[in-house]
Amino acid sequence: MIMRGRGAESALVHRLLDDARAGMSGVLVLRGDAGIGKTALLEDAVASASGMRVTRVAGIEAEQELGFAAVHRVLLPFLGARAGLPGPQRAALETAFGMVGGTAPDRFLVGLAVLTLLAESARERPLLIVCDDAQWLDRESLDVLAFVGRRLHADGIVALFALRDDAVAPPTLSGLPELRLGRLPESDALALLRDHVDGGIDQVVAERIIAEASGNPLALLELAQGPRIAEAGFGEPPPLGRRLEARFLQQVQAMPSLTRTVLLVAAADATGDRRLVRQAVRHRLGVGDEDVAEAFEQAEREELLTARPASGTSAFRHPLIRSAVYGGASRAERRSVHAALAAVTDAEAEPERHAWHAAAAAGGPDEQVAAELQGCAERARKAGGYLAQAAFLQRAAELTGDPVLSAARLLEACAAALMAGAPYRAEELLSRLTTPGPAIPLLGAHADRLRGLARLMLGKDGAVRLLLDAALVLSEHDPGAGRDTLLEAVDAAMVVSRTGPGSGALQVAGAALTAITCRPGAGVGTYDSVPDLLLDGHARLVAVGHRQAVPSLRAALAAMRLPGAEESGAVRWSLLGMIAAVELWDIDALGDCARRYADAARGHGALRMLQISAHANATSEVFRGNLALAEAHFAEFKDIADATGADPRFSHPTDVMLHAWRGDETATLSAVAAQRELYPELPGGIQVQLARAALVVLGLGGRRYAQAQAAAQVVLEDPPPHCAGLSLPGLVEAAVRNDDPDVAVRALRLLTERATASGTPWALGLLARSRALLAPDSSAEGFFQEAAAHLAPTPLVTERAHTDLLHGEWLRRKRRRHDARTLLRRAHEQFTSMGAVAFAERARLELRATGEQARKRAAGTEHDLTPQESRVARMAAGGATNQEIATDLFISAGTVEYHLGKVFRKLGVSSRRQLAASLPQG
Repeated sequence: MIMRGRGAESALVHRLLDDARAGMSGVLVLRGDAGIGKTALLEDAVASASGMRVTRVAGIEAEQELGFAAVHRVLLPFLGARAGLPGPQRAALETAFGMVGGTAPDRFLVGLAVLTLLAESARERPLLIVCDDAQWLDRESLDVLAFVGRRLHADGIVALFALRDDAVAPPTLSGLPELRLGRLPESDALALLRDHVDGGIDQVVAERIIAEASGNPLALLELAQGPRIAEAGFGEPPPLGRRLEARFLQQVQAMPSLTRTVLLVAAADATGDRRLVRQAVRHRLGVGDEDVAEAFEQAEREELLTARPASGTSAFRHPLIRSAVYGGASRAERRSVHAALAAVTDAEAEPERHAWHAAAAAGGPDEQVAAELQGCAERARKAGGYLAQAAFLQRAAELTGDPVLSAARLLEACAAALMAGAPYRAEELLSRLTTPGPAIPLLGAHADRLRGLARLMLGKDGAVRLLLDAALVLSEHDPGAGRDTLLEAVDAAMVVSRTGPGSGALQVAGAALTAITCRPGAGVGTYDSVPDLLLDGHARLVAVGHRQAVPSLRAALAAMRLPGAEESGAVRWSLLGMIAAVELWDIDALGDCARRYADAARGHGALRMLQISAHANATSEVFRGNLALAEAHFAEFKDIADATGADPRFSHPTDVMLHAWRGDETATLSAVAAQRELYPELPGGIQVQLARAALVVLGLGGRRYAQAQAAAQVVLEDPPPHCAGLSLPGLVEAAVRNDDPDVAVRALRLLTERATASGTPWALGLLARSRALLAPDSSAEGFFQEAAAHLAPTPLVTERAHTDLLHGEWLRRKRRRHDARTLLRRAHEQFTSMGAVAFAERARLELRATGEQARKRAAGTEHDLTPQESRVARMAAGGATNQEIATDLFISAGTVEYHLGKVFRKLGVSSRRQLAASLPQG
């Protein structure tokens, strides 16, 4: 195939194909205007994929609301092998495709099943996946295919997506490698024109056509067709986009009536099934098979349709032809062909397509069709197709005559859109809502709740106020919904930096305490009590104080740690539970919940829950001093965020505490700057507090006490509702070093209130250490020893080493050099072992001041491994199989093999048995 002007682009695609034949993988998103050559480049890839298996799909505008429809077409050749999938993956895939009933599967577990099937096929023969017009794929399919694209590494698979520039870019594809196709150079445009004009072309006419086409290959070829050459270049605007559609429409309108009907029915049908189109045409016009066959042949001779005999389908030569045919028909004509398609579509075998055509054929309210659409929405929900559910419900609402029922269906559609992670779609649906009147306050409250959640997801102002207003109304009529909305408001107030007047964390907490339905002690220890206890605890934490909040928060954490709690409704509120563990300085609860909920999330393929748990695991390991392991968990957190298409601006700077403990000033300040850009308001949400605590750690490690105090002091002047406790011990230390006893005393007073209320060894150890810094010489050592005794049985290596450092510094200043050396040497060894460079240097300088030089220690070999390689190596060392590792890390077994090969080379081992001894223990 000759690719005029696309040599570099074609070469890039061919390199990806060569890499796949060598066992590696690649993904590429082709972007450009309609007709610019994306489809031609895909066809060139298919033609060049010798020795490879090819599976392809083209997005169809009419089908983009049918959940998982496109990925089902991609996977059809491979579904016979689904019996070999791990059980949860197979169940998720079969539920998504409607093969079996069950609870709605996590979309990314479906993605893992797709990845596993495709990767297993590619082991036998490299694979090319082609997705044309990706902007029209249904969102569920696009999410799954983009997830697969992000997980490809060493699988022998190439995935190509083509996307129109004039379409709204699907956020799911952002961040994938992209190639933008521009206009053809004039010389290549002329060569392409001459390739397609029989008998040559006059140079003047050619130049006019080239100028009019503006380097668009499709426009060139259309203008080069027969008598239309003479029409070109006389002052008309370039026939691109809609103008190309108009040109195609002219061609269609010149066809006989029967051929036009065949084209319109084909445009209205998403399946491409020639048999179905023939049936619908016969049903509408009452003509015979031979006449319909002749109409098909004429459409193919005119190069409007392309037959695919092997599959019994037809396709439009270009998507613009389909849109020209459908858009050029009158509303009455479109309703008529949809009615014909509904009549010939089996409502039992294909209820969604039947309902969709019946809805498109309706000219006004029709409760029978609306009810049919609502049934389709429920099936879509059970299959995890939330955007399809939203589309069916929206159309049902439009066909509903009762305004109250119509509004309820529209609100349900909005909720489905939010479940799908589509807040813009939710806002658009809410804009269609016409309030049935003040007699239905619940509908207004539900609308405010959904509007608030959409604003929260989009980072817009006013989310907390909307959620709070909705909760106040819902609490009067539906206590369960009111409680859940209050918890959502608590969550929102934690996250956003600006809540607006009268809608801050204090107002939310006050409303929660007024409306709460479950008090501490009522049902404590049962799973159902978790949300009530968390709401009560967080509300008291903000509105009353730590001492009054501790019983509920402690009970909530106890309930979250009961056997099987991670499989219950407690999962929904796991983030609030893990924040409660940090507030109570409960390292055991934080680590236990993070590990158990992460394991449950992996088992269910619930990536969003796994993302929360991965961050909690990372945070726990930072406090434990396992910085390399924390890095692996943070890498998993970012990896999941990227795989799910999350905005990296929010996810990537969240490892700021890890950088600070490592003493990496550049990385810490970069992450803090990113957080400040996203959250410029004070006091800020929990991400801002983490960034502030990281600055305190960085300042203390580098002995820049003024900077540490400046970073932390705001927690006294403008106390944030959550996570201030992370900065208080550092503020006491920094203020003492800066000879600012007033600030130190104020910080100690606040720390005392919180730590004594919590009563955990971590809290009491920090409190005793902070008291030692302000105590007179006669009692300071007793406080240091008390701190060490509290912290000794805990896994908090960072806090134990920090306590040794401060105690050793105090002893050195008291000229007790021998005693100081013991503690400073131990602190230096601990900080060096964990990789806390700045604190290790601080300990080394103090040790030198006692007259002893610290011994240097060699770095562990694991520093040579990437976080992903480290995770793979540790799981393999623990006895996990390649498939088990692949399932847990959401990659393919081939990628696991690839990583293990690199691990073996880096560590100098040749078997899994040798791995455990070669990896640092942590």
